Amino acid sequence: MNIAAAANETLAHNSNLLVYSAMAVYTLAFLAHLAEWVFGSRSKVGRTAAALTAQVRTPAAASTTAHKGGTAVLERPKVITKSAAGSRDVPDGPGAAGGTEKGDLYGRIAISLTVLAWAIHVAGVVARALSVERAPWGNMYEFSTTFAAVAVGAYLILLALKKNVRWIGLPLITTVLLDLGLAVSVLYTASDQLVPALHSYWLWIHVSCAIISGAVLYLGAVATLLFLFRDRHEAKLADPAGPQPGAFATSVLERLPSAASLDKFAYRVNATVFPLWTFTIIAGAIWAEAAWGRYWGWDPKEVWSFITWVAYACYLHARATAGWKGRKAAWLGLVAFLCYLFNYYGVNIFVTGLHSYAGV
Repeated sequence: MNIAAAANETLAHNSNLLVYSAMAVYTLAFLAHLAEWVFGSRSKVGRTAAALTAQVRTPAAASTTAHKGGTAVLERPKVITKSAAGSRDVPDGPGAAGGTEKGDLYGRIAISLTVLAWAIHVAGVVARALSVERAPWGNMYEFSTTFAAVAVGAYLILLALKKNVRWIGLPLITTVLLDLGLAVSVLYTASDQLVPALHSYWLWIHVSCAIISGAVLYLGAVATLLFLFRDRHEAKLADPAGPQPGAFATSVLERLPSAASLDKFAYRVNATVFPLWTFTIIAGAIWAEAAWGRYWGWDPKEVWSFITWVAYACYLHARATAGWKGRKAAWLGLVAFLCYLFNYYGVNIFVTGLHSYAGV
């Protein structure tokens, strides 16, 4: 074994150690996020949802008060679950604006641990790239570890931009731990080189765009799923005569932003990254022509990439159509992300095609 090969093997080993170390710190961050949800205060929107409208005295009440000197009879208060039309929704979450000292403390600890875990995680991805001397996403293991790093990076960027999105921390870190656990246990592939046809700068362009698109679309999918729960919760609160949410559901859902804020966040995220996913498909077609001599060949990966594009295009169109706003569009958005997941896991594992070049 020559010196270069030994150095690459050492880098690959260090990469694995860094990924496992990142998982350990992510676990601590998960526990801190969980503590924030347990001990943190309800969100501002959650408190607004339990507030009452201004009590307005009715004419009859005024007359009664004047003649009998008793207490005024007030109109039945109305429960507020959403902000007024034209006002700005507050995307607040547990401790996101320092609701309680204890909740905010756990939240800040969770963010600090997330930043540390992400730095170690990125170092592991870079070490893997150095060990194989190429882009570190040539197989499902490398794609999964990079995908998780980009998803956490996108979340931290939103926090750095002063966006109150700490509510997404718990589901995000939970998913990252599941993703990395699957990567190191089931999808792990030893460092190796790609087939000659894939040695191209398009690997950096096409696959990096696919990873960034998927990671950001994941954030939109989480917001969409939470919107469905929050929207049903608000609908129950708005109907005092109907069944009311239980104590546990109330405790959890009142720590989320309003349904309108979640819906808006998901839409903005999906609409922003959709052009990048479009470019991903175009870049893949150009790379396919350079590697295989044709732009489109109905390969399973190509087909499902296009199906995912169509699904998100339908979602964005539905949001612009009055009859498909809200829950209908949200379900369509979830279906679109499931298409992305199947394109990654289902096609790579269960379907054979030209993209099946690096095992798992």
